[in-house]
Amino acid sequence: MLPGMSCENKSGKLSGGRYEEEKNVNQRGRKKRTVKAETAAKTVPTAKEIKTEKTVSAEKERKAVKPDTQGIFDNRMARKIDELRWLYMELYGNGSMFAELCGQLQAFYQERTDTLKNLDLKREADPNWYKKNDMLGMMFYIDNFAGNMKGVESKIDYLEKNNVNYIHLMPFLDTPEGRSDGGYAVADFRKVQEKLGTMEDLEELTGACHEKGISVCMDFVMNHTSEDHEWAKKARQGDGEYMSRYFFYDNPYIPSLYEKTVPQVFPTTAPGNFTWLPEIGHYVMTTFYPYQWDLNYRNPRVFNEMMYNFLFLANKGIDIIRIDAVPYIWKELNTPCRNLPQVHTIVRMMRLISEIVCPGILLLGEVVMEPEKVVPYFGTVEKPECHMLYNVTTMATTWHTVATRDVRLLKKQLDIVNSLPKDYVFLNYLRCHDDIGWGLDYATLSQEGIEERSHKKYLNDYFQGFAGESNSRGVLYNEDPVTGDARFCGTTASMCGIEKAGFEKNKVAMKKAIQMDVMLHAYMFMQSGIPVIYSGDEIGQVNDYSYKLDPHKAPDSRYIHRGVMNWELAAKSDNPRTVEGQLNRRLNQLEKIRKNEKAFMTNADTWTVETWDNSILCIGRYFEGEKIYGLFNFSEYDKTAWINERDGLYKDLITGQEMEAAGVNVPAYGFFWLKKK
Repeated sequence: MLPGMSCENKSGKLSGGRYEEEKNVNQRGRKKRTVKAETAAKTVPTAKEIKTEKTVSAEKERKAVKPDTQGIFDNRMARKIDELRWLYMELYGNGSMFAELCGQLQAFYQERTDTLKNLDLKREADPNWYKKNDMLGMMFYIDNFAGNMKGVESKIDYLEKNNVNYIHLMPFLDTPEGRSDGGYAVADFRKVQEKLGTMEDLEELTGACHEKGISVCMDFVMNHTSEDHEWAKKARQGDGEYMSRYFFYDNPYIPSLYEKTVPQVFPTTAPGNFTWLPEIGHYVMTTFYPYQWDLNYRNPRVFNEMMYNFLFLANKGIDIIRIDAVPYIWKELNTPCRNLPQVHTIVRMMRLISEIVCPGILLLGEVVMEPEKVVPYFGTVEKPECHMLYNVTTMATTWHTVATRDVRLLKKQLDIVNSLPKDYVFLNYLRCHDDIGWGLDYATLSQEGIEERSHKKYLNDYFQGFAGESNSRGVLYNEDPVTGDARFCGTTASMCGIEKAGFEKNKVAMKKAIQMDVMLHAYMFMQSGIPVIYSGDEIGQVNDYSYKLDPHKAPDSRYIHRGVMNWELAAKSDNPRTVEGQLNRRLNQLEKIRKNEKAFMTNADTWTVETWDNSILCIGRYFEGEKIYGLFNFSEYDKTAWINERDGLYKDLITGQEMEAAGVNVPAYGFFWLKKK
C-alpha cells in the first residue's frame, strides 16, 4: 500500500490498485446494497410509476409492437459476455462484483421501454444510421435556449426549420449553485436541476424528439463528482467506504508525487491537483476545480455504480452519451494521469455494456488532445470504443487559418483526418460551449519560423481585435501571466466581425463579416464527419457581456459565448433585409443541399487538392459516382484557385453557375461547391 493512503478501515485495503476478494466486500455489508437508490431503479420511480395522462396515452400507441425482449437480451449477452468478463477481471479481479454488474444489466434492459427497444432493433439493423448526409447537430444550454425542458419541447418546430436532427443538451443534472463549473460538477446523476424540470420532463422531451426523428445527446461526467454528491458528503464525514471512491491522503507525500508528473488543467484559476480538507485532515484529488472530486476507478464499486447511472440515463431516451474528460478517468502514480491504457479498457467495457442493454446508444468521447492522442479513442475496427469524437484540433486550426490567411497547416490536418478509416466519425464544429485552446501542430509551424509562444499571443491578440487588421471581438480565458499562455472565448459571429460591424453600423463591413461566417460553415459542412452548430450561430448571435453582472459567472469568461437565445432576433430570420435573415437563409440553403447530395455521406472518399495559393483550401468528396469540390477563400482578397480538374463541366450547387474546375476565381471570403455534371 502506498504511503499516505488512509482508507484502511471497513472499506477494505487497496492492494496494487485492486480490492481484496469479495469476502471483504461481504464483510462490509455490500450484499444488502446490490439494488438501492444509486444502483437499480427499485427505489427510483420509473416511467411506469410516474405517469401523466399524456404519457400514458402516448405509451399505449408506442407499445403496439412488443419485441421478444428476453431472447434478444440473451443473444446480445452471449455475444459480448466473454470479452466483457475478460476485461473486467483483468482490471478488477472481482467475480462477485462482475456477477452483480451482469444482474443489473438485465434489470436495466427489462426497464427499457418497448419504444426504445424497438429503436434499438432499428438501429442494430442499420448500424450506419448516424453516418448519413442529413445529420446536423445543435448544442445549447437548456435554460439559455428555452428556459426549461418543456420550453425545448415547444421549440422542436424551430429545430426542424433549421434542419437539426441531433441536439446536445448541455449539462442539466443537479449541480450546486455557484460551484457548478457550467453543470460539470454533478451532485446527483439521477436528478435534473429543478429550474430545468424533472426526469419525467426529460423522458417526454426525448419521446417528442424521437417522434420527429431528432436524436438527443447529454453529458455524462465520469471523471468526478461535485463535493455535494452523496458519496462526497459521506466521505467528508470520514466514512471509509465512500472515501475509497475518491483519492484521499492524510499527508502531502503522495499528492506531492502526483504533482511532479500531472499537468495542471487550470493553473491560474485552480492551481494544483489536490485540495486540503481541514475538517477531516485529508487531501483529496481535484484535477479540475476544488469542488470537483476525482473518482477512483481502481475501485470496482465506482465503475459499477457509474455504469448503473449511465444505463439509467440511457433509459430516459438519451441517444448519444458524451463522455466528459474521458482521458482523465484513470489515475496512476508516476504518470501524467492522461490517456492511460486502463481508460481504454473502461471505454471498451462501456461500449460492450451499451451493445448489450441499449445498442441504439452512441458514445461520444470528449478528448481535447493532440491528434495522435485522440484517434486511439475510436478503438479498432474489431474492438471499437467511441462511436464519435470531437475534431478539436481541426477546429482550432481553422481559426488559426482565419487569423493567418494561410491554409497549409489546415490542409495537413485535414489530410491526417481523411487518411483514417471511414468507420471513424468526427463531430465538426466552429464553436461550442468551451474556450478555444491553441493546441496546434507547432512542430510543423516551426518549419516556417513560427514560434509557439509568440504565435499564441498573435492569435489571442487577433481575435481580441488588436492585430492583423482583425474585426474580431472576444476575451481571453485562463490567462497565465507567467507563461503568457491563454485561451480564447467568443461566438462565431463576433469572431467573424458581425459584432464590430453592427456596433459601427458599417454595412460594407457587415457584408464581409456575414460572407466569412457563411464560408466557414460551408467549409465545415464539407469536412468528413457530422457538423454541429452552437445555438445562436444560425442567426449570427454575438457575444453576451451581461455575464459580468452575475457574481457566479463573472470569473468565467466562457459565459461570453453562452448567452441567452434572443428569440426576437430569431423571429427576424425570415426577413432577408436583416442580418439574421441573410445569414440564416444562406445556411439553410447549404444544409438542404448537403442533405440532397450523397457525396456528403460521412463515409464518402474525402481529400484535399493543391490550389497553388496559400489562402485557398480545396476539399474533394466522392461517393457512388458523384464528385464535389469545395473551394474556400480564407482571405479578404479575390484569389484564383489553380486546380486543374479538366474532366468536363462542373455546376456550382449554390448559384447554379457552370464552369470548368480549373483556374477558378474565388472572391474574398467566397466559396464554391462544384459538382461534376
